[in-house]
Amino acid sequence: MRNLRNLRFGRWCRPDVTSVCWNPETNQVFCTIGPTEENSSIQLLRISDEDAFSPTTIAVWDAPSPNPDLPVDRIVSLQHLSGPGITCIVLEGGDIITVQETLSSAGDGDGVVEIVGSLDADITAAKWSPDEELLLVTTKSNVALFMSATFDPVAEVSLTAEDLKASKHVSVGWGKKETQFQGRGAKALRDPTIPEKVDEGLPSIFEDGAATISWRGDGAFVALNSVQDGSRRVVRVFSRKGELESASEPVDGLEGALSWRPSGNLIAGIQRLSERVDVVFFERNGLRHGQFTLRSPGRSLAPEQRIRLDWNSDSTVLAVTLEDCVQLWTSGNYHWYLKREIPIPHGICSLSWHPEKALRFAAASTSGVTFVEEIFHTARGSCLPPHDNGAVAVIDGDTVRLTPFRMANVPPPMSLFDVLAGSLVVDIAFGRHNAHFTVLHHRGVDVYEWPVVKGRSGKPKLVGSFPLADSGLIPLRIWCLSEYQYQFVCARGDSSFAHFTVTMDSNSLSPVDIGKPLVSTSAYEDVETLESYGQDTTGRLYKFSNGTSEDLFIQFPTHCPWFEVSRADEQLVAFGLSRSGHMYANSRLLSKNCTSFVVTPSHLIFTTSNHFIKFVHLVSAVAELEVPEDDPELDERCRSVERGSRLAVAIPTNMSVVLQMPRGNVETIFPRAMVVAGIRKLIDEKNYSRAFSYCRTQRVDMNILDEDVTETMYKDTKRSRHQTGLAPDSTTAAVPSASPPSPSKVNVVCDAILLGLQSRKASNLQNIITAHVCKSPPALDDGLLLVAELMQEDEKVAEKAVEHICFLVDVNRLYENALGLYNLDLALLVAQQSQRDPREYLPFIQSLHDLPELRRKFAIDDHLARRPKALSHLEALDAFDEFCAYTTRHALHQDALRIYRYDQARLRAITSLYAAHLETKCSYREAGLAYESLGNHAKATACYRAAGATCWQECLFTAQQQQSPPLSADAMADLAANLADGLREAKDYVAAATIHLEHLSSVETAIKCLCKGYHFAEAMRLAVQRSRHDLLDSAVDVGLAEALGSTTEFLADCKAQLLAQVPRIADLRRKAIEDPLAFYEGERPGGLDVPDDVSVAASSRMSTSASLFTRYTGKTGASAGTAGTGVSRATSKNRKREEKKRARGRKGTVYEEEYLVNSVRRLVERVAATKPEVQRLVFALVRRGMAERARAAEALMTDVVDACRTAVNDVFSSAPLHDAPAAGGGQQQQQQQQQGWRATGGDAVLQDFMEDQLKRQDPPPAIASFEQLTLLG
Repeated sequence: MRNLRNLRFGRWCRPDVTSVCWNPETNQVFCTIGPTEENSSIQLLRISDEDAFSPTTIAVWDAPSPNPDLPVDRIVSLQHLSGPGITCIVLEGGDIITVQETLSSAGDGDGVVEIVGSLDADITAAKWSPDEELLLVTTKSNVALFMSATFDPVAEVSLTAEDLKASKHVSVGWGKKETQFQGRGAKALRDPTIPEKVDEGLPSIFEDGAATISWRGDGAFVALNSVQDGSRRVVRVFSRKGELESASEPVDGLEGALSWRPSGNLIAGIQRLSERVDVVFFERNGLRHGQFTLRSPGRSLAPEQRIRLDWNSDSTVLAVTLEDCVQLWTSGNYHWYLKREIPIPHGICSLSWHPEKALRFAAASTSGVTFVEEIFHTARGSCLPPHDNGAVAVIDGDTVRLTPFRMANVPPPMSLFDVLAGSLVVDIAFGRHNAHFTVLHHRGVDVYEWPVVKGRSGKPKLVGSFPLADSGLIPLRIWCLSEYQYQFVCARGDSSFAHFTVTMDSNSLSPVDIGKPLVSTSAYEDVETLESYGQDTTGRLYKFSNGTSEDLFIQFPTHCPWFEVSRADEQLVAFGLSRSGHMYANSRLLSKNCTSFVVTPSHLIFTTSNHFIKFVHLVSAVAELEVPEDDPELDERCRSVERGSRLAVAIPTNMSVVLQMPRGNVETIFPRAMVVAGIRKLIDEKNYSRAFSYCRTQRVDMNILDEDVTETMYKDTKRSRHQTGLAPDSTTAAVPSASPPSPSKVNVVCDAILLGLQSRKASNLQNIITAHVCKSPPALDDGLLLVAELMQEDEKVAEKAVEHICFLVDVNRLYENALGLYNLDLALLVAQQSQRDPREYLPFIQSLHDLPELRRKFAIDDHLARRPKALSHLEALDAFDEFCAYTTRHALHQDALRIYRYDQARLRAITSLYAAHLETKCSYREAGLAYESLGNHAKATACYRAAGATCWQECLFTAQQQQSPPLSADAMADLAANLADGLREAKDYVAAATIHLEHLSSVETAIKCLCKGYHFAEAMRLAVQRSRHDLLDSAVDVGLAEALGSTTEFLADCKAQLLAQVPRIADLRRKAIEDPLAFYEGERPGGLDVPDDVSVAASSRMSTSASLFTRYTGKTGASAGTAGTGVSRATSKNRKREEKKRARGRKGTVYEEEYLVNSVRRLVERVAATKPEVQRLVFALVRRGMAERARAAEALMTDVVDACRTAVNDVFSSAPLHDAPAAGGGQQQQQQQQQGWRATGGDAVLQDFMEDQLKRQDPPPAIASFEQLTLLG
């Protein structure tokens, strides 16, 4: 649906121009003058289209014809080779010439001219490959010669009739007319694979014998179109090595034109028939693949004129060169559009597309060189509601295909309206409110009125026609200047431009002078006015005012061929798209990969090469424009679209966007950003009905009706009385302007509706029930009570109410709620609405009827599993034995305790049951407490003992209380000994020493326990206090020696671990910086499976009660395999294997550094925790006269602490050097996480590891310096 709009047009006039080519590096054109019959010399010129087409002469030399049969030599190929910087010229006479331009010869024509080779036979065609590595030359002796870039022969191929047998063409005729059913008779019996007429390859009556060469875009194959033996024209396809790949099937009337589409799928040629001229297409295997008929409205094609074909570099435009014009054709949805026809007088001899700028070309004629640059442009109407009818106009020759997508989604090439112009259409412009549009064609301007009939766009009517007085003018483009004025520009033959203004009020066409020439135009429209803006080649913007252009002092960083202007809070913002895909807002860069865009009153909408469509909310400050990230899952302003989609038009009134796919079909989508904005606008207009309708059709959460309306909707309940699906969470959390949701907003809305409907209860019964049901949580009881009231008033109305509430809520749930109301008639009425068999519920309801009231309530609550309420009914029945049994069966002890809290006798009975229950659940501490409260000290002692060492004090207390039978002295001693052993295992040495001292009377064992816990001061005090001085030598000194030995061994291991691990961490980080790819690609070659397990600190992974096997298998007691898990079993297995590798931190893996850092962290923390013990050890050694040992322990501890502090600075003070760029970069990792993408299997473990590396900001472990005793010096 895109048209071609002219961006640049110019002519350099000079007679006898014979060929032209581009230099893509400098965007300059090389052309040749001559040779002619009057002058055999050739002049090579360089022309720049940037500086008023100033030519520079490179070289001039004489080129007489070497063949007497050739009156004048002819240039067959002109190519500038960017690599060596030379220009190659191939002459028909057989000479191959190179021209080297030197700095000293610039402009004086003294370039170095060299004949690098000559062929004996005349050359018919020559063409360089796209990579400039091969030159293919064909001669009149039917020889194809492949030459390298140094003009050395690569292959020489003879063109013989045997080549025609290279391809055996078989057509099964699928989709053709002859394969379709034609009724009974002889035709139906004919072989459908054989067409009625088979082409024999008859030559065209205007056959000129010319040969044509065309390379595929990648240079892998080349096509040669030549005449074989004067009887048949054939297209041969060769490889780069000169091997024949295929020959085309016979085609009658095939001519010499040939062009291979750079994308490689089609080879275009010309077939001239008696009544028409077709462009036919071939595949690489030589088979036909479609065609279209050339047309030139307003004139007929001369039968004898030669036609040439040239594809542009991106395969989007096919240039058909006629005798005096160039036609530009594009295709879409299997239809070929004639987009432009550019007149070039005096015979076109050469056309060259720019190799890099796809829509720029230069055409040489006998009178000069014409420079043309086009852009793809969508002619769309206004996007201002309510006049945004989605108008899009498509040019096809002299026809304008017009479709208002708001009214009809007609796929191209069809359209809702076809407007026929007086000649070939050049450009289209829409007026204010889409009420008018103008068609610029070769003969003038036509103005059409586009009426709106009953809210729909009617058929356009011609209201004015303004012909051009000067036939030499070439129309280029037109734009809307104001509400009743249009302006267009035409090119003159002398490269100047003429501007004209069409005024609808006065029905006049007048020339104007706008001053500075502008190459791009755009219009801005709001509810009050329409303004027109232009842009020059530097990117500066101007405003059209009173026939002139005013400078806006807004400039894009580069020229943007596509731009639109918007106003937000009276601030002008210009959005521009450059050729490279850069999207700008004034001078700010918004996106680097934009492919198309459109501006609505609320949004900037654009598509990207990453196949997203994005929405930017318009604000007055350019710096505050927020472009969403590529995150369609989490941000409603970004949405995925089909690959290559482009914006055709946006329709804010319909909240839709029309996209066109690369193949040409269109698709209408309703992006959430536009839908939400449109719904809010409808709510502001109090159009709740339409807002609600859009919420339902577009599946928008009904919460938006509450979040945006707030109190206005509550006050206007008559207008907003709708059935909604409100929820307590916000649906606009992604929108910055959304306010925090109220936790009880659902109930507030429902209560407001109920209040508004109370006066009309009879006519709004269903709405009232719906309001009750929509509450959070649903007020089902209130709705059922309303039905129960109706049962007393009108049974028919009650039945309808029950049907409605059963439609809204699961009937089984309603049945249970009705039972919970103890209303058996209501429950029966609800049950009758279900799909249940009456035998399922009638006996149960009948049995309930026969029970007393309290027993009935108990049965109902027990049936509904409302155990606490059922228990309260048993208490009311005074059935204590049944009460106790029911409590035990359903574990309702806490509820039972609450019921009988003031009845001591029954409270003790319930407490005894609860204690037994706790004991069975292994809650021994609480069970012991319950037994102790009952005075059952024997049971309490057993429970406290089973609870472990933490309850040793409670256990010894109850053991010494009066029991039956009483506890013996030996049993008491065994109990105390077992508790002391448990405390020693738990490393609670002080508590163990207390038991040995006070309950076992073992002073020596108590002192040893204290020494084991480094409590030497208390041990020495206890020995003297109990008059056991001998224990100072036999117990305290021995304990000091054992503590010194274990401490020395621990500190030595820590020091060795630091010396091994800290340098290894530094080495790993250095390797990650030097070669991150090799560091993260996996295991290193030669790495040994040697885990770094020298750490003496306890591992946090090993300290949990769950086993490593459970962690790696992912199995728990409640998990079970299913058939569905088999699909991901391999992925799960890889993840488990990778988790094991990460946990081991094996040397050479990416997880080694993480393991080493965690190991150092644990070591530092363990050393810091050991400092108080070492201080107590050193102090005790000095007190016992072991100063040298104390000095050694203190020195070793000081060294280890200093080493730990150094390690903390080296390992933790600075972030790992590879966090930023490693493995694709931290920014990419964070972006992947924000996009919601998660790896699977082993890759997921690596991703978790990288995210941990990026996110981890744990503070480094803290360790203070070791305070030494001053007494030791």
